[in-house]
Amino acid sequence: MPVEVDRNSPVPLYFQAAQHLEQMIESGELPSGTRLENEIGLADRFGLSRPTMRRAIGYLVDRGLLIRRRGVGTEVGHAKVRRQVELTSLYDDLAKSRRSPRTQVLSFAVEPAPDEIAAELGLAAGTDVYAFERLRYAGTEPLALMHNYVPVSLLRLAAADLEEQGLYNLFRRAGINLRAARQSIGARASTAAEARALGESKGAPLLTMSRAAHDDHGRAVEYGNHIYPASRYSFDITLTCW
Repeated sequence: MPVEVDRNSPVPLYFQAAQHLEQMIESGELPSGTRLENEIGLADRFGLSRPTMRRAIGYLVDRGLLIRRRGVGTEVGHAKVRRQVELTSLYDDLAKSRRSPRTQVLSFAVEPAPDEIAAELGLAAGTDVYAFERLRYAGTEPLALMHNYVPVSLLRLAAADLEEQGLYNLFRRAGINLRAARQSIGARASTAAEARALGESKGAPLLTMSRAAHDDHGRAVEYGNHIYPASRYSFDITLTCW
């Protein structure tokens, strides 16, 4: 179908075309691996010149949303998950955006809390905690590698529960209401093992997030260290003036 661009808008025409294609990628209308029609066809569809269309495609290639393959053409890459920095779970956020969350539990145990974890959770050193590692998928794509610690005294947990539902939903079912969290966001290169789990190459850039969450009684209920491939994930932060 032809796509209309607003020629009276101050927004450049190439950027309007790029935004339209980006929305189609993020909504799943153009899923990962889809081959785009050639530059001439796209230019005709948008009513744009070939140089303008080429610039729009180049913009999306630079952002990793499109991939040029020699002898094949231009394909859709991986749509990024954009996530507001709020006290929500990745599972819930993916479900809301219809990205089909799925969880693989890689390890699950009850063990004495290491000193640094006990301090984050406000526990005496050596207090038993659930310690588990999960790989979270959006559809078929691995999106996050998550290590979490939860006090055993809070609720009963099993690996099967964590594969079926998100951790925060399990908290809600147990009557635990999250109220606040302290969160730190960073970046680093992936190790070989992390890269394999996330479908990336060794040394690929990762976003990191550590979070200590508290309930409405002021108790620390979980501490987590999560990593995400920077090529497919970003944090959005809204800033306001006071």
